[in-house]
This record gives sequence, structure tokens and C-alpha cells, in this order.
Amino acid sequence: MNLTVEKINKLKKERNAVVLAHCYQPVEVDLVADYVGDSLYLSQVAAKTNAEMIVFAGVYFMAQTAKILSPDKKVLLPQIEAGCRMADMIDYNQLIEFKAKYPNLPVVCYVNSTAEVKSESDLCVTSSNAVRVIKHLGSEKILFVPDTYLGKWVEKQIGNIEIITYPGFCPTHLQIRPEDIVKARKEHPEALVLAHPECHMSVSDIADYVGSTTGIMKFAKESDNKSFIIATEQGVVDRLKRDYPNKEFYPVKNNIVCPNMKMTSLDDILYVLENETNEINVDEKIAQKAVKCIDAMLEASK
Repeated sequence: MNLTVEKINKLKKERNAVVLAHCYQPVEVDLVADYVGDSLYLSQVAAKTNAEMIVFAGVYFMAQTAKILSPDKKVLLPQIEAGCRMADMIDYNQLIEFKAKYPNLPVVCYVNSTAEVKSESDLCVTSSNAVRVIKHLGSEKILFVPDTYLGKWVEKQIGNIEIITYPGFCPTHLQIRPEDIVKARKEHPEALVLAHPECHMSVSDIADYVGSTTGIMKFAKESDNKSFIIATEQGVVDRLKRDYPNKEFYPVKNNIVCPNMKMTSLDDILYVLENETNEINVDEKIAQKAVKCIDAMLEASK
């Protein structure tokens, strides 16, 4: 076994630590991960474990969410520079301005947002539960931040609700265009197209299935089809190829890669475990407000 992997596994036991890995991370990170999945699942898992330390192989907002849900645990982010360009498109002041334009409307935030934005939102959603949770809210009109494409996709699924979206987006998913789908289908006519709702609506509209990273992986696992065109980040393609070698997986185009998600290495994980650096803390007042919008989602998801 890789010496770095051995050292990490030894330190995890000594420090009573768990390593969480998002499925957009470099695939080798899975060698030391206790749990692999999407960001909210990972934060929920972390809150339920007996670990005293969480090492989050992901990006900044994910580590913040883990800290909000596990205030008594030490949360470390292996790459402190790993941010999220979508989450950074709206800050606290911009959200206050957005709310002021549309007073008295409930604010729903995507989990891909900072603790400060969550603290000023009524409800949080993930790409996997957004339709269900927003339906449960029972409002005819809502504000949605920061991802305009996820918000508009949800609006189309529900049909009888107006969703006013903030103009944020995921630069990685927006690289995927309808012509890429058309080209990939010509090359692999037997393959189903599985897309993430962060993609442009013109992509979601022509996909065979639209869902979260977890949803895409579950669909590919359970489908009788043997080949798939994957319209999301490369890490999902890598894991599907590894986990289901009897099926074929094609990236919709090359280089659909989130640079922030690919920053983390095994050496980074080892370093923060050895030195307990890059600790993530959230202001107590902000955390207390932010956890309410996450708890509201969990309640609505039951």
C-alpha cells in the first residue's frame, strides 16, 4: 500500500478522525476516505459519527456546512484555497440587496453557498432534494440563490411556482453546451445522457436523466442500459468507470473539471492530519442562524 495512505490511516485512528471526500475530488482520495458522496450527505454523516475530527476533502463551503452541523468537532480543509466560484458569486451584502428588491418572499439557498448566505436564508436545498423541499414550502413565489440554472430547472419540474433566481452559476457545468450532447450522441448512439441540473437549461432539456451527482451514479448503477454519456464533473466519470467496469461511461467532452475540487492531494490530507492546520470555524451567531435553514431542509426532506 502507498506509504502516504498508510500514514493517513494510522493518523486517523490516533486522532479519532474521519476523512470525507466529495465525488468531484481526485479519485485517489477515495483510498483514505471513510465516506464518499455529495456535500450534504457527507456533512450529515460527519455529524453522526463519534469522530472528534473531520477532514473534508472538498471545498470551503462544504467544510463550513460540516462545522455548522458539528460545532463541537474540529473541521480541517486540506486545501484552504479550495473555494467555489458559484458560492463566491453572492455574499451577505449582495443577498441583503437581493432580498430588499423582493420583500417578504422566502429565500431558498442552494447548499453550495457560504455560511453567511445560509444565515440569511429560510431554507437550504441540495440538487437531489430541491424539488421536494421547495414543493413542501408551499409558496407561490420564492427567491433562489445562487444558481440560476438549478432554480429554473426546479421551477420547470414543479410548474406552479415562480422562482426568482440570482444570476449565479457553476462555470464548470456551463462549459457543457447542447452541441456537445448532440456530438456525443452521434458518437455513442446507444448511450443515455445523464446531466446535472447545474447545467444550462438547454442541456437539461435534452438529457435523458437530470439529477444530482448521487442521483446520476444511482441511475447508472440501476439502469439496464450499458452505456452512458456523463454531463457533469470528471470525478463522477472516474468513479463510475471504477465501480461499474461492465458498463461504458463517456464524458460529454474532455476537461469538464472543477479546478477547486481537484486541488486536494493525499499529501495535503496527510499534512493537515499531522499538523491539525487549516481549521474551519464559523462565527457562532452566523452558525446558529445558518443551521436553522439546514434543519428546515432536513425536516422537509423526511
